[in-house]
Amino acid sequence: MLGDKLKELRQKMKLTQEEVAKILNISRGTYAHYEINKRQPDFTTLQKFADFFNVSTDYLLGRTSEASSVPEILKDPSINIAFYEGYQDLSPREQELVKEQVRNTIEMLKKLKQEQKEE
Repeated sequence: MLGDKLKELRQKMKLTQEEVAKILNISRGTYAHYEINKRQPDFTTLQKFADFFNVSTDYLLGRTSEASSVPEILKDPSINIAFYEGYQDLSPREQELVKEQVRNTIEMLKKLKQEQKEE
């Protein structure tokens, strides 16, 4: 469940509930309720958790066991999108959109490859 994931990730980072709550600008009590599954976060808060813990929302929701939605190829330090001309001039939101587009393209290519194998 979501609460178990939040607690596990927080403990991995050796942070207290108070510290996470302060960083995310929510009360400790609210955060504690998320960890014990007494409350469910709204989408914006869920995204904040995913960004803070550097995991996908699917991982937090238990839809995948992979903590990161980033394909292995993008984790390769020799392939860094930040070095492409103009990337640094983009806003953080625009940079995230570029990264998401790369992820989507890779997923699409994986599906096409799988479909070709099945034919």
